[in-house]
Order: sequence, then structure tokens, then C-alpha cells
Amino acid sequence: MNKPLKKVIRIEDAKTICTNPANGEVIAEYPINTVGDLRRAIDKARQAQKEWAKVPVRRRAKMIMKVRGYIVEHMDELAECICRDNGKTRVDAITTDVLTTTMATTYYCKNAAKFMKDRSLPLGNILFFFKWSKIVRIPWGVVGIISPWNYPFSIPYSEVIMALLAGNAVILKAATETQAVGHKLKECIESAGLPEGVFTYINMPGSIAGDAFLEGGVDKLFFTGSTAIGKYLMKKASETLTPLSLELGGNDPMIVCEDADLHRAAMGAIWAGMQNAGQSCGGVERVYVHRDVYDEFLRLLKQGVESLVVGEDINFDTDIGPLTTKRQVETVRAHVRDALDRGATLFATSGAPEVGKGNFHPCVVLTDVDHDMITMKDETFGPVVAVMKVDSIEEAIDLANDSYLGLTGSVWSKNRRKAMKIAREIQSGAITINDHLMSHGLAETPWGGFKQSSIGRSHGDIGFAEMTQPMVIVNDVMPFARKQFWWHPHSHAVYAGIRGVVYLLYGKNLLYRVKGLYGLGRAFFRTFMSDLKKQD
Repeated sequence: MNKPLKKVIRIEDAKTICTNPANGEVIAEYPINTVGDLRRAIDKARQAQKEWAKVPVRRRAKMIMKVRGYIVEHMDELAECICRDNGKTRVDAITTDVLTTTMATTYYCKNAAKFMKDRSLPLGNILFFFKWSKIVRIPWGVVGIISPWNYPFSIPYSEVIMALLAGNAVILKAATETQAVGHKLKECIESAGLPEGVFTYINMPGSIAGDAFLEGGVDKLFFTGSTAIGKYLMKKASETLTPLSLELGGNDPMIVCEDADLHRAAMGAIWAGMQNAGQSCGGVERVYVHRDVYDEFLRLLKQGVESLVVGEDINFDTDIGPLTTKRQVETVRAHVRDALDRGATLFATSGAPEVGKGNFHPCVVLTDVDHDMITMKDETFGPVVAVMKVDSIEEAIDLANDSYLGLTGSVWSKNRRKAMKIAREIQSGAITINDHLMSHGLAETPWGGFKQSSIGRSHGDIGFAEMTQPMVIVNDVMPFARKQFWWHPHSHAVYAGIRGVVYLLYGKNLLYRVKGLYGLGRAFFRTFMSDLKKQD
């Protein structure tokens, strides 16, 4: 029997060789950068960023908008590259990687000036009427981005353009497994004609990239990948207190209520569970179905899964492509085998090309599952959906929250008010109602999760804020003031003045407040005095 092909990534003579996971065809090779290359790039970026940050944000946005035009002009080429390098179908590629980036470009360029605008703070207390404060957003400086292979274009793209619009310089390290896509992304960003050093693309093995970025001195690191690597990077970053934004794993629940549109729910589970061969951190993995509609939901789910076409995308009519790496195929098989060994039932499967014809795995529906099985506890990251029958929605909520992960989730019901109430009880960073695995494509919605799924957020105004540091500027606007009355030298009058503030603001009756006003008034006149004598 032939062994299944893996996604081949060979480092030969300091080169990365990329292959098509559907058939093993070599599609590209690229030189590998050294740690020294990265450090030189960071030094160069630090100098370039100083001037880039001075460019008005609207002008930066005008430059970045050129990238959208480049993507539109080359979208078929990009979709084909993603298909051949990552394995997803071209429909998948153009939908989830290409279309979403054009929309994201428009959104961030349109709103960048608003996100970066100074924000005046309302007065906190009348006592300080002469202190006017505002929040200004300051770019971090040099931002490092380490991106994954499952959405090799759209995930890094949004982070890159947000960072650039905010006035940062960017060092991008795309996934080794999808270097062909990474280099296409590089071409897109460079089409904006950015100043030299503002954006740099690095090809470096993931095993050394995190250490190299943190030791090289980036000002903030954005990482999307596994929870285990995220924990390592957090520990490493603690040595220098380098801030991190981590988007990690998910084991997302889907709750199907007794009043759900079952056809929509079943088709939604197939889309969100099987799309991209299940390699979506925000995809459906666990489905909890009310017992009253369990059988009918399963019937529709089985019918839909068994009709899926799994294979190499040649004529645009393939539904599911191969997994990106052989290692991921092996992980999926192990999770399915564990579930079956523990009593699960293989309820439905799609067809799939024979072993030896690529990194293919059939789409699988498991029933009779429980939370002792790996697939119900950990992220499978493959075309596997496990379905449980529940007696009540309260039970479904408890089971949905029985996880150390909390990236996204969904509720399926015709009663939107009820669905909204259920959504608020699910411990996840993003909840969709009657849909799943799409909020990442909405540029305005923040992306990130609870528990061990995330530190920080990307996308939307909250994600854009991750690209900057807030600075508060407090301006004293009182004319003729020489000092504050509580400054040195201290005296009993100063003490009485501060006590008077408390009485004036919070005294229990009018007498206390009058007393406070008198004490404050005596001390306050020090504000306009320049001598250093103590006041009696």
C-alpha cells in the first residue's frame, strides 16, 4: 500500500520547497532567511518606522488602497496559488482568502483616521476643571507577525495592513507550509510602493521564528497558531515583557434548538465543519442537538455529508480539498480512532480519493460521543463533526462551556430573542446566530476568544487598537497659575485645604460643605503665589 503524501517542506541548501498537498507536485522553492537577516531587517525597520509614523494617516491609507487594486487585478492567480499551496478549493480560496481581504482593505483604510483620532476625556471631577485630558494612539514601532497555513492569505493580510495604517513597520513571517502564498502576499503589499524597510517578508522555520523575533527586539508580536506554541511564546516574551497578541485554538460548539430551521442548521454544520477540510480554528467541531429534532437533523446532515465531493480541485466542482499537511491527516485519524475505540459511532462519511493520492480524509460525522473523547476536548482541525443529543438547551450550554477553549460558537433557532439569550451564556469570544465560521470575514467584528483560545483581539476597532499604545496627555489650562496648591512647602493650611476638598465634595450636610469651601479657598490662593514660604 502506498503511503499518503505529505505536504513536503524540504530545507535543502537553505531553501524551502513547496508542494501541492493534493498530488505532491513541486510548485515553488524559496531561500530561507537567517536569524541575522531578521535582526538586520528589524534594525532597518526601526529606522524606517520613525519616518513612516510621521506620514498622515489618510496618506498612509491612500497608499494601502493600492493593494486592493492589485488583489482585484490578480484574484484568479491568487486563488489558484492558494488552492495549489494550501489545498483548499478555488471557491474556498476566493471566498475566504481573497474576497475578505478586499473588503478588509476598504474598511480599515476608510476608518483608520477615525481609529487614530485623538479622543478627549470628559471631566471626572469639577475640582479639576482646569485639567483637560485626551487619549492619543501611538504605534508600537516594529511589529512582528507570525501567521499560520490554514488561511495563509487572509489572516496575515489584515494584521499587516492594520499595523501599517497605524504607523508601524512590519516584519512578516508566513507559514513554512504555504510559502508560495506568502510570497504572493508579499507582492501584494509591495504593490503599494511603501518606503523601504517599512514592510519586510521573512522566510524562516517556525521552530526558531518565535525566539528570533523576541530576541531580535520587536516591539510587539502577533502570533496565530496552536495553544501549545502560544504558551511557549508567552513564557519567552516574559523575559523582556514584550507584548503579545495570540490567536490560538478552538473546539467550537454549535447548539441546535428544538425550533431551529433544521435544513439551514445541517447545511451550516457542513459548511462550518468541513470547509477548508475542517482546518479552521473557528469551525464547528461539537454539535449539541435538542432531542426533539435530533433524528431529523442527523438525517439531513448525513444526506449532505455523503453528497460532498472530496478531491483535487480541477474543474471548480470539488467541495473539499486535501488537508495541508500529512501530520494533520494523522492527527485527524488519531482523533477519529480514539472516538471509535471509546464507543462512538461512525454515522456518516463522504467519499475520498484512495490512500496515496494526496492528503485526503473523508468528511466524517460521529455520534454516540461524550466528553471523554479527544475530539470533544481538543481541537481536531479536520473534517470531523461530532453530534450529541441533549435533553434541554441548559444541558447544551453546560456542555458547550465544558472546554478549556472558547474561540467561537453558534446558536440555531427561529426565535432570535431566545437565541440571543443563549448566546450570552456561551463562554466564547464570538457567537453567531443561525450561522457559523463567518465573523472572521467581517472586518468590523473583533476576532478572538476566551480561556486558552486567545490573548487580545484582531479585526475591527478593537483589533486595530492592538496595533497602538494609548497615551494620555493632560493639559493644565488655568491662566496665571504658578503652581498647584498641594505642592511644597507643606503646612497645616495645605492639609486643611485638602480636607476641605473632601468636605466640599462629599460632606454629609451643608455645614460641612461650607466648612470645606472655606478651607479650600484659603489654600487655593497658593496656586497663584510664587513664593516658597509656608502658609499659616
